[in-house]
Amino acid sequence: MIATNRKARHEYHILDEWEAGLVLTGSEVKSLRDGKVSFQDSFARVEGGEVWLHSLHISPYLQANRQNHDPLRPRKLLLRRQEIRKLIGKVEEKGLTLVPLEIYFQRGYAKVRIALARGKQLHDKREALKKRDQEREARRALGAR
Repeated sequence: MIATNRKARHEYHILDEWEAGLVLTGSEVKSLRDGKVSFQDSFARVEGGEVWLHSLHISPYLQANRQNHDPLRPRKLLLRRQEIRKLIGKVEEKGLTLVPLEIYFQRGYAKVRIALARGKQLHDKREALKKRDQEREARRALGAR
């Protein structure tokens, strides 16, 4: 596991998840292996029958010099045609978006787990925090006995 978008589960209701390959340059792979990635405001979008990941910040690799990459460039996601068709239908629904949940390496290939998500309202976020605190208190009480 390289990085996890912890804020996504707080900000969105996760409806469905997919694993996608990530098209990267050499300096981006090196930077990912160092863990230099930020999910701040990143999202995926279907454009022209392809899925693109926008606003994912992968820091420049210091040893790459002139061959370095643009940290915020759109990156292509590799999905099967059937999965992309399914995504096109679902993303067009009002209020649904694609958000990245985590980035990891699997057998040497960079993978990203994307999720179809609906944004939470403020009261939903408060309920989730309240529920999590109650569960924590219950675990503490059981552990103290």
